[in-house]
This record gives sequence, structure tokens and C-alpha cells, in this order.
Amino acid sequence: MAGDIENTTEEARFIKQTRNFDIQRVIVKIGSSLLTNNGRGLDRTAIYEWAKQIAKLHKKGVEVLLVSSGAVAEGVVRMNLEERPKKLAALQACASIGQMGLIETWWSALIQHGIQSSQLLLTHDDLSNRSRYLNTTGALTQLLEWRVLPVINENDTITIDEIKFGDNDTLGAMAAAMVNADLYIILTDQDGVFTDNPRDNPDAKMIRQERAMADYLFDIAGDGGKLGRGGMLTKIRAGRLAAMGGCPTVIVSGAIDDVITRVVSGEAVGTLLTTNEEDKIIARKQWLAAHLRMSGSLIVDAGAARALTEHNRSLLPVGVVEVRGGFDEGDVVEIIDQDTNERIAVGQVNFSSHDARRVARERTESFDKIFGSNEERVVMVHRDNLALTV
Repeated sequence: MAGDIENTTEEARFIKQTRNFDIQRVIVKIGSSLLTNNGRGLDRTAIYEWAKQIAKLHKKGVEVLLVSSGAVAEGVVRMNLEERPKKLAALQACASIGQMGLIETWWSALIQHGIQSSQLLLTHDDLSNRSRYLNTTGALTQLLEWRVLPVINENDTITIDEIKFGDNDTLGAMAAAMVNADLYIILTDQDGVFTDNPRDNPDAKMIRQERAMADYLFDIAGDGGKLGRGGMLTKIRAGRLAAMGGCPTVIVSGAIDDVITRVVSGEAVGTLLTTNEEDKIIARKQWLAAHLRMSGSLIVDAGAARALTEHNRSLLPVGVVEVRGGFDEGDVVEIIDQDTNERIAVGQVNFSSHDARRVARERTESFDKIFGSNEERVVMVHRDNLALTV
């Protein structure tokens, strides 16, 4: 599933070599700077060209999901505004206006190749809530079974800061994890990730492949552009999120001829961010730590707090003294130290709030009696699904 890179020496990251992918499902994200023709409305010529490339994959049986920016920028053009609005209401209005043109253009481009498409607008709240997450996954799975291509965008018309992804790079990465994608392709206006800004430094070298979790990548990432909210920093963060689900990411210029099909075929264009099992755990913990909304709280005693913060242990039910809020199994909850009343961790809980209250303060040998059957769950939050916040 991940790119197969044999040369792992320090300089291997700069070597252009063929990548071996086994791809059944791919997510393609296209940014505003590519879609909007430098701010002069949607670039329909480019969109129709990408649709042709997507159609080639579709005909080979590859399942494609598309994350498309451009709604706000298209709304700005349709309303003849000189620049992107700063007020939230105006931004949301532009998103509402521009989304009409964006989805209409993609539908027209794809239907020419016999591909039916659909629109899916999401917020962070949709994916942080267990029930909504499962419903969204179910809808996407059904669309793919029907050979319908989902066109995904953030629901800018209704989002507030607390439920924003903040950029479509992040949205695409979370969608990649949700549907177990085999590859995440981020099309941008840059050739890939460089060691320095190539516009300022002629000696800057393109990084051909690197671990998504390599810390130095953050040090060389640039700021966001004029039209979008993204930038190389958000793309590297997105690569880390995709790594959480074992999905490699390719960051590459959307201006390259046949770029989508060339990436999928294994040609070494752009920058490949790879992943492994250790990186998946690290990325998952970072995703948990960045979670915006908690479904509930687990209050733990001093012993449990020390086990988590000092010994990297899982949270056992016996250390939970109180359960607050209502949540389902698999939801993300905060873990609070009873003595300090401070959040010390967040994690995915293995029990619903109802069952968590039943097993709180109990040892695992009591579970069978409590549930009246063989109970396989022995931890409240596993350490691999837990991120410390202290």
C-alpha cells in the first residue's frame, strides 16, 4: 500500500526512483490556486483535464474520491469582490454562492466520461462524532459501490471556528483515513516539498521521498497562499494525518501533464511521504491531541494519572472515579486528573458512557459478572489510542 522505497540512506530522499503502489482507492485533493485560474473564476479547462485523468483511473476499476477547494474563491469572483472577505458572514455567503458553480462544473466534466458524481459537504463535527463518522463512512462506501465519484468539500457555509477543519488538505487526509485509501494525492502549485524556497534559493533540492513523521519537514514548510487557506505546512500536516491510516501521500504540482495518472502509475513526480506501523501510532496520537471537540470526560485518580503520564500505560477502568457526559464506544474523550482538575490526555474510549459508568472503579475480573457474559474489553482507553496533553 505504501510506496516501496528500497534505498533508505540519508541522500535517498533526493533520488528519483520508481514507486510501487498497490492502489484500489485513491483520494485526490485540488487546491484553490489551481482551480480558480489565479483568482479569475474557475479554470474549467483545467478541471476538464483532471476529469479526463480521473476517468482513466475509473475505467481501470480504481475508486476515486475528490476533495475540491474553490467554492469561496468562485463566490468572490461571481460577486465581483476585489478580495476574499474577512468577515465570517461574507465568507460563508461566498461559499454558498461559489459551491453551486464548483459542483456544477465537476458534474459536467465527469459526466462526459460516463462518471456519475455526488456532493458531500463536511465539518470537523461530522468526523469527530462517532455516529456521524459512521454515517458518513456508510454513505461514502455506498457511493463507491455504485461507482459514483464523491466530490468532497468543507461546509464553509455553516462552519464556525470550533468545527472547522481549517483547510481541505486536512479534510482530505481525514477522508483518506475514513475510507482506508491506498494513496492521497495533493495537487498544488508547487512541484513538491523542497529543502528551501526554490523561488529564493536556486540550490534548494526537491525531497523525492521521506517519512511523513520526519520532524524537519515542519521547519522548511512555507505559509499559505493568497487564494487558499493552505500552504506547504498544512500539506505536511495532512500527510501525517493520512499516515494515521497507513495511507502514503504525494504532494505534487497540478500543472504537470497527466499528473494524476503518472503518480498512480508509480512515476517519481512530486514528494512521496511514506508511513509505517510506528508512524501510524505517532500520527494517530497527534490527531487525537488536535481534536477540537470532546464527547465526554473521564476523571481519574492519582495512580491512573501517574500510569498515563509517567509510564505510558493504558487507562484501566479501576482508575476511573467519575464519568461525565454522554458518549459512544469509539468517541474521543478527555481524561482529567482528579487532584489537579486538569486535562492530562485525550483518547478513544472503548466503552459507551453507560457501560463506562458500570465498570468505573472495577477490576477486570468483575466484568463478566457486570455484563452477564464474556467481556473481551479490559482497558478504558488503550495507550495507542491516547495522546498526552501535559
